[in-house]
Order: sequence, then structure tokens, then C-alpha cells
Amino acid sequence: LLNSAVLEEAVPRGATVADIGSGAGLPGLVLAIARPDVHVTLVEPLLRRTTFLDEVVSRLGVTNVRVVRGRADALHGVEQFDVVTSRAVAVLPKLAGWCLPLVSGHGEMVALKGSAVLDEVEEATPELLRLGATAPRVAELGVGRVSETTWAVRIAWADPSSVSLPASRSSGSGTGSKGPRRKPRRPHGR
Repeated sequence: LLNSAVLEEAVPRGATVADIGSGAGLPGLVLAIARPDVHVTLVEPLLRRTTFLDEVVSRLGVTNVRVVRGRADALHGVEQFDVVTSRAVAVLPKLAGWCLPLVSGHGEMVALKGSAVLDEVEEATPELLRLGATAPRVAELGVGRVSETTWAVRIAWADPSSVSLPASRSSGSGTGSKGPRRKPRRPHGR
């Protein structure tokens, strides 16, 4: 739980946050409890997990949490968040395809990763750049607060003004989102 709580270091005051693949509420529910100033949307496709999350949120009286049953790509083009986070969901390129379309132009994706984070980032960087993101930054969270290092991969848009999300996306069969669309650039001199 503490490794999820240290995510609060990477979240600006008053931010909107989506936790993709929330499972039992890690890290999103823990963040919402630790930071009542943020508004957290827990996104989870499995009914039994969303039922559990709804019950926990209700019993704890947490008012800054919304539980959404569905896949991340069902929200593409519908909602955007200041921070989109996940913990132990997928490898970075796949995760970015699900998460980046939900990140507002000036927001960022913050993925909590394990000890092999540097290898994963090195492998994923070319694909992330192709999607229009910045090179990932790896941050150590909870230094001096938790016994095990929590690694966060932070990814933002390279050019926030060129991000254009599709009006809607079908959640389809899950064969994969190609990621966000980029606004076409005007030719120079016109």
C-alpha cells in the first residue's frame, strides 16, 4: 500500500487522475484516500473488481473517487485527465496506447514499474516518440519514506498543441489502439 501512496508525489494539487486497470484500487484508491484534493477515476474492465471497488469506496465514504467499468480505450475521445496512472498492467508501448489518449495536452502518464524499469524504458522509447510523446523520465518515488524503491515512468506530450484525439473509439476486440492522432501540420508559406 505504501508503494502506491507515494504516487502522490507525482500528482499536482487538484488534479484529475485516471487509474487504468485499477484492480483492487492500487494505486488509484490509495491516492484518493491520501490526497482528497484530487479527483480519481478508477477504470477496471472486470465486474467483480468494480463491484468490490464500489463497495470499498462506499464503506470508506471516499467522495473524490468514481469507478468506471470498462477498458481504457472506451474513454478515448470522451475524457481527458491531468494524470493517467497504472501499476503492473502492461509493457510501456502497449500501456501508452491505452493511456496517452486519455492524457490532457499538458498532463502526463505516470506508470509505476518494477526493478527492470530502465531496460523497459530503453526498449519502449522509440515507440513512445513515434506516438508523439517525450522521451520517458524515470523517477524514484518515496525515497526515505518506503523501504522498497517505487519507480515511476513519466511521459508527457512532446507538442501538446498538436494532440488531437478521435471523437470516439470503439472498445472493439482489443486488437490495439494505434495511439493518439496528431493534427495535420499546415505547409509553410500558406
